[in-house]
Amino acid sequence: MTKLIFFVFILTAVNMFSQSLITPLQKSDYKKITSHSELSQFIKEVDDKSDLIKSEVLTKSVEGRELFAVYFSKDGFGKDESKIKVLIFAQQHGNEQSGKEGALLLINELLKPKNQYLFDKIDFVLVPQMNPDGSEKNQRRNGNSMDLNRNHLILTEPETIGLHKLFNKYLFEVTMDVHEYAPYGETYKEYGYRHNNDEELGVNTNINIDEKIRTMQKKVYLPYIEKYFEDRNFSYFEYSPGGPPEIDYIRHSTFDINDGRQSLGIQNTFSFIQEGLNGKDVFIDNIKHRAEGQMTGMLGLLEFAYNHKDEIKNLVKTEREKLISNNVSGKVAIQLDHFSDGSKLELPLLSYYSNKDTVITVSDYRPIVKSIYDVVRPKGYLVPKSLKEIVDWADRHELTYSDYKKSDDDKIEQYFISGIDSMDFERDIIVNPTVEVDPIKNDLVEADYIFIPVNQLRNNMIVIALEPKSELGLVTYKQFEHLLKKGEIFPILRLVN
Repeated sequence: MTKLIFFVFILTAVNMFSQSLITPLQKSDYKKITSHSELSQFIKEVDDKSDLIKSEVLTKSVEGRELFAVYFSKDGFGKDESKIKVLIFAQQHGNEQSGKEGALLLINELLKPKNQYLFDKIDFVLVPQMNPDGSEKNQRRNGNSMDLNRNHLILTEPETIGLHKLFNKYLFEVTMDVHEYAPYGETYKEYGYRHNNDEELGVNTNINIDEKIRTMQKKVYLPYIEKYFEDRNFSYFEYSPGGPPEIDYIRHSTFDINDGRQSLGIQNTFSFIQEGLNGKDVFIDNIKHRAEGQMTGMLGLLEFAYNHKDEIKNLVKTEREKLISNNVSGKVAIQLDHFSDGSKLELPLLSYYSNKDTVITVSDYRPIVKSIYDVVRPKGYLVPKSLKEIVDWADRHELTYSDYKKSDDDKIEQYFISGIDSMDFERDIIVNPTVEVDPIKNDLVEADYIFIPVNQLRNNMIVIALEPKSELGLVTYKQFEHLLKKGEIFPILRLVN
């Protein structure tokens, strides 16, 4: 009887604690956005009171503010290898406040006894705020005026470096990057309609990512999360930027690996982007509904991961092993584009004229991503040690590399840049060089080069990053554009056997 009373006491205490948790946004009655100091205090309080949670400072922002990682685990994070590891991170863009607020609501929700079954199968890490500097000023970019969600390839910012170190440490099978979309631009206003979905979800779209992963996301997860939102009274649609219809084409997001979703997806991760509807005019507008919608999508992902644990873990494990052993396609797509499959899209929009939801049929709908330029996957790349910027980049990504050791069997190719033109990439103009590839004699001085092999988890990323003709590569960034010079040899060489 005494044991029963003790158990009831503990259960009651847990319930009281979960019910007493109130986020800073809730304390303000949804009238004030959570400041960084309030977020810090809230995380410290839940860490102190709950054995389920452990928090740590992931890194510090440009202006010295802490980025917190909140770990949820019943057994000690990563100790039970049978569990699936899930990572969610929010507010890379400082003026997209609902992701952070939804993440704090999620902490509250996960501490309720009814939801703690999730951690029988899941080890979970939540980074509720990636860009505290931008958040404090309600601006998109970080303290260095860098768009963090365009920084995941070059990794120059402490915030993105910290996130990738976390990913590299635990190799999460499932990830989600939480954002907001703002549909209030003048182009759509002139068109007379705008997007009005509470939540939109995007899947991996870069075709170098394993097809089975992309198919499961599209055919299994998206129908699941659509019903999950609808059952909880939130409107949903697959993330569909571009347009307005008949003025420009509609697609399903970018395939660039410089953002949070694709940079992790390219490592054969079950990776998503979630886009909540931004507030109109002021960031506090409708914040309760917005934050709850974001929280609902995050919780839905966790429930899906719980219900599909073995399938996802086995699929990701198998496809990552192929990257590491280089048992993958002999070609890598380094220039891609969006194409029509002949279908039309029934796009839900809000009419500015009637202020009612309607559906527009989109004829110029391009849901298919195809390669327009491939390269043969090499054994690896020879990088001159004098290119310290590339060596430092490899270090930031924690790539495996070594001093180059010559072999008589080595076949090496070099690129000659015979011309530099430009091309349209999702309505941005980027560099597009003309290259000639030539075999060269192996008269290199070993001590002058490092060798970056492709047979590692970032196999596809390495090829995409280091090829001079890649529309997603390093040479398209200002920090590396000097590597590309008309009439000269590209300094990074290909080892092809």
